[in-house]
Amino acid sequence: MVEIECLWECDDGLGETPIWVAEESSIYWADHVGPSIDPTDTRTPSLRRLNIATGARKTWQMPEQIGSFGFRVGGGLVCGANSGFCTIDLDTGAFEKVFDPEPRMPSTRLNDGKIDRRGRFWCGSMDSSLTDACCHIYCLDPDLTCRKAAEDYSFIVSNGIAFDPEDTRMYFGDTFGGMIYVFDFDIDEGRVHNRRPFFSVEDRKPAIVDGATVDAEGYYWFALNLGGKILRVDPKGRLDREIDMPVRSPTCVAFGGDNYETLFVTSQQAFLTPEELAHHPLPGSLFAIHGLGVRGLPEPQFGA
Repeated sequence: MVEIECLWECDDGLGETPIWVAEESSIYWADHVGPSIDPTDTRTPSLRRLNIATGARKTWQMPEQIGSFGFRVGGGLVCGANSGFCTIDLDTGAFEKVFDPEPRMPSTRLNDGKIDRRGRFWCGSMDSSLTDACCHIYCLDPDLTCRKAAEDYSFIVSNGIAFDPEDTRMYFGDTFGGMIYVFDFDIDEGRVHNRRPFFSVEDRKPAIVDGATVDAEGYYWFALNLGGKILRVDPKGRLDREIDMPVRSPTCVAFGGDNYETLFVTSQQAFLTPEELAHHPLPGSLFAIHGLGVRGLPEPQFGA
């Protein structure tokens, strides 16, 4: 039986990128809160950690919004942020810029991203005004060099990046295009090609594609933001399952917990009306979905 548990009523402005760290029995995620999302919000962006075993909670304030992040083999984090690719040391608080892939585009920032099983960080950008389809997918290699992927493809907001268990596919969610695409993925060369439609949410508007993951069976899970659901899609692009969430704006999903059988879900308060906030009393909280009968896979680490 599927059960949804609210783990932390943390009031995230825009929670994203949950990542399970098995050695710590902890889930980490980012909050994109701040005036660039809501002009009336004076809070600062942050990273959060919840230890599922002990209930201990910790929040680190960040100097800018973290669109996505991952753990590094050598310690610390790599992230896609407002100023580009950066590294973070949570012990010292050091936040260092690595590379800005769009230095002449002040309205863009890095958003959703994932690390592949060769330690590369794939991250898409987004236009902060949510109007200009000028953004692209980038790949940060373990040697900290950066290159543009799928150069002939642009969009407004990146989301839903995930890799299948066989390392032959990369999924990508075009949020304002209402479409999830799939690329053929060459893990040896670190290249994507042959983009094609995978699953459309056009008929569910105003709901949009948000963060995603893939389970051990190769099924794609994603948050249907403004639609109040988590969807599971089979490798052929057919809807397999819908899970209704207690909030209208789930934002991202990740497997973790014992045997990776729990699905963690972040959510947001941003862009909701006062009436919606009153009707859905837990927006911005962290949730766990139990009893799904499937398991996920560990997230790889960045190889530098």
